[in-house]
Amino acid sequence: MKIMVTGANGQLGQELVKQLSNSEHDLFIFTKTDLDITDTERVLTVCNDIKPQIIINAAAYTNVDGAETNEELAFQVNAVGQRNLTVAAEKVGAKICYISTDYVFNGQATSPYNEYMNVDPLGVYGQSKYAGEFLTQTLNTKYFIVRTAWVYGEYGPNFVKTMLKLAEEKSELGVVHDQVGSPTYTVDLAEFIIELVQTEKYGIYHCTNSGTCSWFEFAQEIFKLANKDIKVKPLTSDQFSRPAKRPAYSVLGDLSVRINGFIPRRSWKEALDEYINKNNNLH
Repeated sequence: MKIMVTGANGQLGQELVKQLSNSEHDLFIFTKTDLDITDTERVLTVCNDIKPQIIINAAAYTNVDGAETNEELAFQVNAVGQRNLTVAAEKVGAKICYISTDYVFNGQATSPYNEYMNVDPLGVYGQSKYAGEFLTQTLNTKYFIVRTAWVYGEYGPNFVKTMLKLAEEKSELGVVHDQVGSPTYTVDLAEFIIELVQTEKYGIYHCTNSGTCSWFEFAQEIFKLANKDIKVKPLTSDQFSRPAKRPAYSVLGDLSVRINGFIPRRSWKEALDEYINKNNNLH
């Protein structure tokens, strides 16, 4: 099967490429330099030349705070870029997979968001990702939308690496305790995406590791597993002010995963333990 991956040098993109490289598929990999997904004509030409059966778009503008001042760029990459790939996929009869986010929700829920609940993004990043979802749903007949959250992995910067680096420099740290979600290890997320896109079970899916925590609890678990002696103080979101408003509760329920016969991901603590054991020299 011909599989095309865009955003191949990102945190998830690199993990997808690593796992797909061990498979029987013909892989076509594009970094931002290789293919600017916002260039409509170029995207159409490339897809027409390759005629992939599956396109996984892991390219995204993910700077949540930066999006507040770079609204046009966020929409250009997350909405227009995805539209270009979606239209090209439809033309060549390919399936399209779009990676979206918990930030499409407003965070006011008290129980996990399922895939069919109304979206209400708080900031530009979430709005631009939802625009990408909407364009995918309206312009392609064979789409998968995979929303995820709190992603970390072997590649690129992430919360776990930041915490471990800070643990080398500080003895005390303040971390937000009033934002709750589910951490997601790229290894588990990529495995799910690769399994999903080979089916015809189209639609919207939520994929995170199982269980929930606050950023404060996440940090505590990181330091515990990495044997770091550091005092963590709980902060409120107001004490740690940032340009973009974050959803207070963005736990993604995996209703679609379960009713379509897929296996929910393992617990976030188990995944984090594996990651830290595998990468105990990453900091």
